[in-house]
Order: sequence, then C-alpha cells, then structure tokens
Amino acid sequence: MKTKIIFSAAVLTCAVLLLNSCTSIPEKAKPVRNFDVHRYLGTWYEIARFDFRFERGLDNTSAHYALDPNGNVIVLNSGFNSAKNKWTKAEGLAKFRGEKSVAALKVSFFGPFYAGYNVVALDKDYQYALIAGKDLDYLWILSRKKSIPDEVKANYLKIAQEIGYDTSKLIWVKHDRNDNPYLNEH
Repeated sequence: MKTKIIFSAAVLTCAVLLLNSCTSIPEKAKPVRNFDVHRYLGTWYEIARFDFRFERGLDNTSAHYALDPNGNVIVLNSGFNSAKNKWTKAEGLAKFRGEKSVAALKVSFFGPFYAGYNVVALDKDYQYALIAGKDLDYLWILSRKKSIPDEVKANYLKIAQEIGYDTSKLIWVKHDRNDNPYLNEH
C-alpha cells in the first residue's frame, strides 16, 4: 500500500511539473503588455520559424485565431505539404496564463498538454508579431501579409537574438499558393 501511495505521488508530481514546464517562456523574454486579443484575432502568415516535427516539410503556413464563448483562443494552423501534395491542418486551443492584457498564453493541440505561446513583439497596428515558445527551441515571426518589411524583420531578429535565440536556424517560409481551403472556412 505504501509503495502505491509513493508511486501515485511521484506520478502526480511528474504530471504537475510536466504541465507547468510546458507553459513557460524563455528567461530573457517578456510578453507584450496592454495586449488586445480582439485585435490579434484573424489570419496570420508564418514568415519564419524554427524547424520542429509538427511543421516539418510544410510551407504556405498560416494560423487563424478566433474566440470561443469562454474567451479562449481557438487556433487553426494550416500548411501545404509539398511531398504529399496536400494541405494539412491542426486545431488547438490557447488560454491566457494570467491577465488577458498580457500576451502570455499556453496552447494545446493534444488534450491536456500545453506549450508556451508568448507574443514578445507586436507592432502598434497588429500587423507583425514575434512569438516565443516555451524555450529557445521555438520561435515564429508572423505577419498579416505573406511578407514582412526589411526593417521589421531586422528588428524582430535583433529582439530574438537578445532573448538568446540562434536566428541562423530560422526557416524562411515560402508563400506561393493561394488555394488554402482552411483559410476559406473563416
């Protein structure tokens, strides 16, 4: 009986640590304050990202954000897989980790497992965003259009480097298609 209690406590502790560690932000990163989620909603194109398994091989990637009735953010990520010659999508849910005026969220595409989604730079018109993940392995540059001005790009690269990101690892996403069926769902 004592072994079962110890084992159960260990499993519970690991689960809590895992769930909490997945909602963090890199040490030198600061989420945007005075964030207005309503202005952030809609479609964003992925300009650059670090390679990771869920988006590997995709181009023409975008994210669409909408609110659910509870004030959480419904996420629809989509992209084109050239090797399979087809569009793919992933649906998720993002929740604020604290105040809704601070752009520190956690996002899940797989049930109870969340990862950090932190807007660390955002222009005043909500046209360009720099997103930090839970650690230095996750980084995105987003734009409302399929391109980004050079001065915004240079500024966001500088901010990312100051946080500690190795920006030489960024993949610059190709946007050469206009037939994303998932963008038409909104």
